[in-house]
Amino acid sequence: MKYGFIKAASASPALRVADVGFNLKSAMDSYDKALEIGANILVLPELHLTSYSCGDLFYSEVILNSAREALKELRDYTKGKYTILVVGLPLRVGDKLYNCAAVLLDGHILGVVPKSSLPNYREFSEKRRFTSGMDYNGPDNIELFGECVAFGRNIIFCSKEMYAFSFGVEICEDLWAPVTPATNLCLDGASIIANLSASSELIGKAEVRRKLVSSASSRLVCGYIYSNAGWGESTQDMVFSGHSMIYEKGKLLAEREPFSHRELISTEIDLFKIKAERHRNTSFDQSVTTPCRRVYFSQPMRETELTRYYMPRPFVPEDREEMELRAEEILRIQSYGLMRRIEHTGSRKAVIGVSGGLDSTLALLVTVRAMKMLNRPMTDILAVTMPCFGTTQRTKGNAEKLCEILGTDLKVVDITDSVLCHFRDIGQEKDCMDLTFENAQARERTQVLMDLANKCGGIVVGTGDLSELALGWATYNGDHMSMYGVNASVPKTLLRPVIEYEACQLPEAAEVLADILDTPISPELIPGEKGDISQKTEDIVGPYELHDFFLYHMLKTGAGPARVFHLALYAFRGVYSRETVLKWLKVFLRRFFNQQFKRSCLPDGPKVGSISFSPRGDWQMPSDAISALWLEEAERLE
Repeated sequence: MKYGFIKAASASPALRVADVGFNLKSAMDSYDKALEIGANILVLPELHLTSYSCGDLFYSEVILNSAREALKELRDYTKGKYTILVVGLPLRVGDKLYNCAAVLLDGHILGVVPKSSLPNYREFSEKRRFTSGMDYNGPDNIELFGECVAFGRNIIFCSKEMYAFSFGVEICEDLWAPVTPATNLCLDGASIIANLSASSELIGKAEVRRKLVSSASSRLVCGYIYSNAGWGESTQDMVFSGHSMIYEKGKLLAEREPFSHRELISTEIDLFKIKAERHRNTSFDQSVTTPCRRVYFSQPMRETELTRYYMPRPFVPEDREEMELRAEEILRIQSYGLMRRIEHTGSRKAVIGVSGGLDSTLALLVTVRAMKMLNRPMTDILAVTMPCFGTTQRTKGNAEKLCEILGTDLKVVDITDSVLCHFRDIGQEKDCMDLTFENAQARERTQVLMDLANKCGGIVVGTGDLSELALGWATYNGDHMSMYGVNASVPKTLLRPVIEYEACQLPEAAEVLADILDTPISPELIPGEKGDISQKTEDIVGPYELHDFFLYHMLKTGAGPARVFHLALYAFRGVYSRETVLKWLKVFLRRFFNQQFKRSCLPDGPKVGSISFSPRGDWQMPSDAISALWLEEAERLE
């Protein structure tokens, strides 16, 4: 439960039709297995204690009384135990019979939820035997075994220890209804929906279930635990496969495939992420037509061992085909945005500084696409390489080769003399390789680009990326500035696979692009021995894959340093030590806060992903915000 996670489990244990004793034992066995893995909640299938396919046996006092007694035994079995159990049974309330889900914890029945939507299939007509929960108009609480128990459709079960842990229940057909109980439950605060189901198997039905559960969890921004009846149900007219799933916000986390021999599936649901998404999602309107009742339970806080997969590079799809689709989409968004800007401004040229590095390479490839969309010659691109003190022959040569292959206009402007003249003007010693030494070169390059753009009637295409903006790794009014920043929302870890994709579309440039991809990331502002690259950016500010991970989880979910650190240790286990992750997390936090002033005045640029630093809407943060709270939390992680 620490860091916002709970462990959820779904089981489809073997059962026998109408054999309540056997089914009670199988429920207890599943419950013990859920306890062993530290599950917070276990969901069993619909009408598990009797089986779903009892038919007119549901009219029998024998089976109804037996199910009621089994519920009492199951309630007592949970005494002193940690896991919440949600189990299905038929329960008579007043003179009517309801298809119910009972919620049990620590020797108590927290509540009972009746099914709302009753199917009327030829194979099994629930309306023939059961009453819909929508028709119940009795008291809010019923007496069960000496307890006053909440009964009704709109109940949310809420943890006293963890505000984000709250769940509601719907049963099988409720999910298929036009307006589901889950809609009202989630709008009123439930972060998880438990569905007890007995859905028979038909050709193609498994995929329909997946789509329904995926859609519900995505639309309602929730976790969804779907437990389906399986082995042991009657096969007289239907077959049940035990197909069960756990989803989170549209993403499948765990699945028991149809007819699988696995009894139990489990995973962790990230409630912090769910609550954060609801917080920022303005279309998630929490006005409800029927306010829900709250039933509170106590479950002591403890750390949830993570078993689910967390991508170490959350911006980069790991499936090759998906990555190729993502790359093409990014390139189209970037090039279309630039094309419209060139067209709107009537620019005769697109002026771009090329260094032979990743950022300028992607920006150049995007500009080439934009010119093709405008049916203009590649010579309308003015690529400018501006060598100075730290420029290596490798990067300069690669920039020149790429421009030659692409057919752009190329201009070489050696800025060494201009920078030395500037040093004399401001009294800077040329051997003093400090911040002034570095930034003077960056600002001189930007001045050259801007003036060339004025001279040829063009616009300057910016090359800086999202990761550099997060760290403030840009010279203010130097490479920080342009007239249109095409890479502004592309993180560093995504640059490489996008360029790799475009290299496959441009086989004539594949060799030089491969060498660019193989070149260490560097600003090349300090001269190296024997003409080698002396500055490696990741040695100075840290690995970009770590910074992109921090960036994603801090901005996407609002996570604090402790949670980000916990996730990073898990995602990068065996790659980075605890000390290394913490060191660069502190660097990220300091730079992120201290460098906001650079992000407050960014040029226009296309948004390609859900994270952007545009001060015109996506990221609004005071430049003088204090980082003390974040750094104090990071210090406590020592």
